[in-house]
Amino acid sequence: MNDDLLSRHRSVLPDWLALYYDEPLEITHGEGRHVWDSRGNRYLDFFGGILTTMTAHALPEVTKAVTEQAGRILHSSTLYLNRPMVDLAERIAKLSGIPDARVFFTTSGTEANDTALLLATTYRRSNTILAMRNSYHGRSFSSVGITGNRGWSPTSLSPLQTLYVHGGVRTRGPFADLDDYDFVAACVDDLTDLLGHTRPPAALIAEPIQGVGGFTSPPDGLYAAFREVLHERGVLWIADEVQTGWGRTGEHFWGWQAHGRSGPPDMLTFAKGIGNGMSIGGVVARAEIMNCLDANSISTFGGTQITMAAGLANLNYALEHDLQGNARRVGGLLIERLRAAAAQVPAVREVRGRGLMIGIELSRPGTDEADPAAASAVLEAARRGGLLIGKGGGHDTSALRVAPPLSLNVAEAEEGAAILEDALRSIQ
Repeated sequence: MNDDLLSRHRSVLPDWLALYYDEPLEITHGEGRHVWDSRGNRYLDFFGGILTTMTAHALPEVTKAVTEQAGRILHSSTLYLNRPMVDLAERIAKLSGIPDARVFFTTSGTEANDTALLLATTYRRSNTILAMRNSYHGRSFSSVGITGNRGWSPTSLSPLQTLYVHGGVRTRGPFADLDDYDFVAACVDDLTDLLGHTRPPAALIAEPIQGVGGFTSPPDGLYAAFREVLHERGVLWIADEVQTGWGRTGEHFWGWQAHGRSGPPDMLTFAKGIGNGMSIGGVVARAEIMNCLDANSISTFGGTQITMAAGLANLNYALEHDLQGNARRVGGLLIERLRAAAAQVPAVREVRGRGLMIGIELSRPGTDEADPAAASAVLEAARRGGLLIGKGGGHDTSALRVAPPLSLNVAEAEEGAAILEDALRSIQ
């Protein structure tokens, strides 16, 4: 049955629509932190549909909210008042930390970043964007144009002039050997020098932790230091929180808060986890920025009632059950367990991350040379052991990505770590 589905997939869908595994699997249903494939195999899910199943599979509170809303109305567009959309917007505006915040809902993180770019370039009257090396911001024409990861940049054409800044990757690049203080200072000096050679940019867009890039991040405080330089010149700061939002990092509700000494960003974008699988994205911005457009704009599917009902139920569950605290506690145990296991595997270059957002970078033993084949081998071995994880990285996809639902318990963390340890040992 799977072979037939794979053949049909390949005959009708694009060649560049990637599938994991030598024998791709079809996930048919899930519950809690587990999913099942079409052959009845059960897996512990440590990737959550690319960090999207944030709380749990088949969470009763979300399922009930979706079912009840489906019995009333699914959709009406933004041309009509929409109570669930207003309810969720009020919650997110307050949680964002941005003063006088306005919220615009989209259907994805890509569309959210597109909207942020439209707002920034219109507000600043500049099409120059600063972005981080190794970054990923989506698959649309404009978001590909600001993506600094070559594996996800199919074209160099862009409506934007993009300048790439150092700092998103702590352990690679020209400043890797510096201590944290000097690393931040060198990156700030580089940014300041760059700004002296270009017309004033519209904005810097940055992921507090780079998702597709392999869960890399700078020292805490880097983006606050950048913000001080940018603020002097009127340049906006956009925090791409598509993967880092909603408490996943454990220590903070938003990733930007690790860099918060200069206050919140001018805009933040979100998506993925808030819908727990439903298609929700959005932008939060100060009113003067959000309201700068002087032409009509709507969203046919952004903020539709059924997705907003899911988002409200999911956010309520995450807050009421302190899933941020759980990510901090269980994630801390998981990362230490993985570091202990990785210490015995020469192919592991680094285990990094925070909360339930953990990256394991693989390289050829004794070198810094990326080893994507090893990453693929571990991915396959983990699946055979009953664990689903992801891949990423800016060096030929040589990093494993571990991002379970935030309700993960200690026993499941131990089970997943044991499977992953065996998978890592299998490549030696």
